[in-house]
Amino acid sequence: MDIPGPEPRADGGAGAVAAAGGLHVYQLRLHAEYGPVVRFQLPGADTAVSVADPVLLEATAHVDKRPEPLFAFLAPLFEAGNVQVMPADEHTPWRRLLLSVLAGRPSHERHFARFTELVTELADRWAERAGQGPVELQKDLTALSLRMICAYALGGEAEDPDRVVDAFEEVLTEHLGRLYQAPLPGSREERAERAAEALAYLRAVVDRVVAAHRSGDRADRIIEAGERPARIRDTVMVAMLAAHHTTGLAVSWTLHLLGRHPEAAGRVAEELDRVLGDRAAPEYADLRRLTYLERVLKEAMRLYPPGPYGARETTEALVLGDYEIPAGTTVFYPFWAVHMNPDHWPEPERFMPERFTPEETAKRPRLAYIPFGLGPRGCEGAALAMVEAELVLAVLLKRLRFRPVPGHEVTPVERFVLWAADDIRMTVSPRT
Repeated sequence: MDIPGPEPRADGGAGAVAAAGGLHVYQLRLHAEYGPVVRFQLPGADTAVSVADPVLLEATAHVDKRPEPLFAFLAPLFEAGNVQVMPADEHTPWRRLLLSVLAGRPSHERHFARFTELVTELADRWAERAGQGPVELQKDLTALSLRMICAYALGGEAEDPDRVVDAFEEVLTEHLGRLYQAPLPGSREERAERAAEALAYLRAVVDRVVAAHRSGDRADRIIEAGERPARIRDTVMVAMLAAHHTTGLAVSWTLHLLGRHPEAAGRVAEELDRVLGDRAAPEYADLRRLTYLERVLKEAMRLYPPGPYGARETTEALVLGDYEIPAGTTVFYPFWAVHMNPDHWPEPERFMPERFTPEETAKRPRLAYIPFGLGPRGCEGAALAMVEAELVLAVLLKRLRFRPVPGHEVTPVERFVLWAADDIRMTVSPRT
């Protein structure tokens, strides 16, 4: 059976993506019109097959090859080869090492006190701002996330986190713009020069952070593996990129949703008071008792998945329901469309943290919720990101109340990740 999809375009699909406002929204529209499996054109892949059905995704979960052209926009960040598309035989041991560094509970506990200090510093600053105008969630929380991953992975501080975040955006916006032929301000030469300057700055920052690492800290695990300096730099670079986006934006969207749903915010506050008592911050062991807070965070990441998308290249023919996918096909994972699939998420646009009770979770297919991707190329830092996000939310919501700024429009846009176009501005006030 032929896979449904739009008619081919001479521009390779770039115009359709741009007209929709980005790849995330385009995927939602494609699946709403053509169903759970769609054939479409994608710049860098010619023709791709997008799968928004979590049951059908299971047939692709073992695939360990990424289509190189789709991830070429990340290549400028890497000197030792694009770690996002390294062959499976090279990727598997490297992934194992990264999981040992990023996913271990003992290391999370060991760094928890430092994480708490960093979050508390931000809470203090925001508390001082109470009554003096709104805070910009994305700006401050992505910078906080960058500080946290540097403290965790390298035992050091990121210098000028705001500038580092801006530099990442400069590089990615330029190279994504080339891939999707998106209109950007300034001439191509000016943009290329700005991107080159931003990349040189990022490399210099990473070199200084790596050089300053403490003996015995997490960087040594990578160094002891015998990797060359360029690969170490690449790994730190991608960790900084992924961590500040994922955690900072997940917390930002969660606070935005709680501001629009005061009843849920009240339940979070009650749970924090019950579990923490008079303490301003949780201990690591407290996180498992903050069950409603975890459900709120997961529902926020369902509605606004911080990760952009996933993609694999089939190495053998696959059968997806009624369709046969030949070897060499780009299989696209549209995280947002999967999370908005009404067959598994009734009233998908509603904010309903109760979807993540154990009883409700057990009713859904395993891959109905994939904010960190799936399979052997899923995010190695998923467990760390959840610990960080829950801690940040617990500290902020124990002390502060967040309310939307009247008249401020929060519009999701694609900037590699799902970003708010004009930040998420909220007023803060002390809870007591």
